Amino acid sequence: MSEIVFEQVTHRYDGEVVLSDVSLRLAERRIGVIGANGSGKSTLARLVNGLVAPTAGRVLVDGLDVARHGREVRRRVGFVFTNPDNQIVMPTVREDVAFSLRRLRLDAADAAARVDRALDRFGLAELADRPAHRLSGGQKQLLALAAVLVAEPAIVVADEPTTLLDARNAQLVERHFAELDQQLVLVTHRLESVESFDRVLVVEGGRIVADGSPAEAVGAYRNLIR
Repeated sequence: MSEIVFEQVTHRYDGEVVLSDVSLRLAERRIGVIGANGSGKSTLARLVNGLVAPTAGRVLVDGLDVARHGREVRRRVGFVFTNPDNQIVMPTVREDVAFSLRRLRLDAADAAARVDRALDRFGLAELADRPAHRLSGGQKQLLALAAVLVAEPAIVVADEPTTLLDARNAQLVERHFAELDQQLVLVTHRLESVESFDRVLVVEGGRIVADGSPAEAVGAYRNLIR
């Protein structure tokens, strides 16, 4: 399992402190991150693969400094956004999944086989030649996940991936997350989503205010919002 380390990390945006002096060592397989809007939890997630950089301190992924070795880190860390339209870049479903393999320089046959497996895994094979932006919300999020996983990252970070979905599609996406072999960091408002996780963090006011088992962390969060 990979290891994600935060060493006294602070992040400021437009002069405002978003995260303050966060130190963590994350090596569990499934890690949940919960908290109110604006608490800093999405910033925490984005620091893991270098979408944002620390203002102070450093973030390490398997010993690699994210700020200094961003390209190598992003090969290890796949990121799933809240809105899949933010990461769908190619015209068709198949092309969008294949686009994720461009930097791996695979031969054509290997790349095509990987794409086919990813499409089959997420029930998208019959939609392979359909315009990606004409999919339903649930299908788009499955496409975004397929496009991340086809590159076989060691870690998947997902930032509220079910927020824009109805209950049925949210449950479908979460079932796929539950079946991942990769280490997973899931930012979510759905407290039931982290009930079986190995570890849950509660973020409030840019700080980690609870860190423990799902029962402990969710209980602390419920007390906080009361």
